[in-house]
Amino acid sequence: MKIYLNGDYVAKEDAKISVFDHGLLYGDGIFEGIRIYEGCVYKLDEHLERLEFSAKAILLDLPLTRKEFRDAVCETCRQNGLKNGYIRLVVTRGIGHLGLTPDGCGPASVVIIADNIQLYPQELYENGLKIISVATRRINSSALPPAIKSLNYLNNILAKIEAKKVGFQEALMLNDKGEIAECTGDNVFIFSKGVIFTPPLDSGSLRGITRGAVLDLASELGYNCKEQALTRYDLWTADECFLTGTAAEVIPCVEVDHRPIGSGKPGEITKTFISKFREKVLKDGVLL
Repeated sequence: MKIYLNGDYVAKEDAKISVFDHGLLYGDGIFEGIRIYEGCVYKLDEHLERLEFSAKAILLDLPLTRKEFRDAVCETCRQNGLKNGYIRLVVTRGIGHLGLTPDGCGPASVVIIADNIQLYPQELYENGLKIISVATRRINSSALPPAIKSLNYLNNILAKIEAKKVGFQEALMLNDKGEIAECTGDNVFIFSKGVIFTPPLDSGSLRGITRGAVLDLASELGYNCKEQALTRYDLWTADECFLTGTAAEVIPCVEVDHRPIGSGKPGEITKTFISKFREKVLKDGVLL
């Protein structure tokens, strides 16, 4: 495997960064997770735009232009002969001293990994995922905007650990108001009384690329779709529920907090979105 590391393509064993890199010391950096389908990098420009916005929000100077990032992502896939898989693009603050201040850090480091991924087994796409709400709350959006995809995912990791400890693969995270924010790596959608709902961004939800694609798809298919604050009660009593994310794509959720959603099986609306999303991934990307 070849890893892009600051302009070079190096073997996996040689892909190393300094122990003084602030990405390692403090989680000071940003990332994007991107999918490639049949040699087509899905919504690459949307991911790179979000990377640029994250960088601007944390006052991080990106060392590459949009075109240079695009070329580097595509070339990393070519170097590894990857036609289907997952791309992790990471930008750190760079090497600095042991203080919190980024003064003196830099230049920023860029790492691109292109590899295979299977977040959930196929049986969960067929039979549905069971999730549980956890005590760990999503960081308040007024403290750290959820639109920033920073390298510090400890909040989500703790929630994931909580769920795993009690036998679940995914956790439902609430904000400090008790409203639904998101899962540890996925956005949440429900279908209730003919309307599709998803939490608004200010509830603590990531501005997910797949989330946006599903909202666009809902509009194309003629569904009434609303971004609205949701509680666990709304999930418990929904007709259907599904999660979205770059790695997860669209996956049915059939149980929340030991309560079956609808019939307890993937619903027809969910199946439609899974099918339509998979049809569109080859049309909305950059060919290698």
